[in-house]
Amino acid sequence: MQAIDFYMVDAFSQKTFGGNAAAVCPLVEWLPDATLLAMAKQHNQSETAFFVRTDSGFELRWFTTQYEINLCGHATLAAAHVIFEHLDYPHTDIRFSTRFVGELRVTRNGDWLTLDFPAWETKPVDAPPLLLESLGINGCEEVRLGRDYLVVLKDEMQVRNLRPDIHAMLPLEKMVCVTAPGEQYDFVSRFFCPGEAVAEDPVTGSAHSMLIPYWGDKLGKTTMLAKQVSARGGELRCQWNGDRVLIGGQAATYLIGKVMLR
Repeated sequence: MQAIDFYMVDAFSQKTFGGNAAAVCPLVEWLPDATLLAMAKQHNQSETAFFVRTDSGFELRWFTTQYEINLCGHATLAAAHVIFEHLDYPHTDIRFSTRFVGELRVTRNGDWLTLDFPAWETKPVDAPPLLLESLGINGCEEVRLGRDYLVVLKDEMQVRNLRPDIHAMLPLEKMVCVTAPGEQYDFVSRFFCPGEAVAEDPVTGSAHSMLIPYWGDKLGKTTMLAKQVSARGGELRCQWNGDRVLIGGQAATYLIGKVMLR
């Protein structure tokens, strides 16, 4: 039997039951991919972060209940929180090596952790009719496409009031991010995940890799404050540095335990 430390962390929140929950498992060495996926399925969170310590930092991977993904912001924040808070890590800077997006850095300043992520470009596209139909809207300001669909609405209340048919989005074969200018924030967003265990992601760090460059260009700003207006919600401090973005947030530990593999 093998015992593995297990943490559940509410990322992008300073208190429990806010932000976005992620499972985090520190490993001594990598387990088979099939075991990592089975663990993520058992945890039944939107993502589980696994990491292994190396001589130069940490190797980091993220699994949904379906497959390994190329980038996850809130689970990276959660993993960094575990390292800083529970593993007696003495530094204020963590370097994660990843398989798909190279090196990621997380820095700590008081209670705030800042992710250093790649900036993702989006390009304008014609809106697929199914996209607007599944969102329950007749039109929008703009539709763009990067890793995910980016749908721009007129104002915050439109984003808050959406009641989408997320299952109907499955044929799009993309996640869907909806955004608008904020009332008290520079911009707000929601993020929909058809086919995943969590249909609406509460706070999506990776989506801000495309939101920050978009709104930075639109607003003529490099420093912004963002809010993901899901039911749980989360606040993000954002900075646009050319081909990189800085995404700041807080985190709170909800659960500490052991995974027993037999």
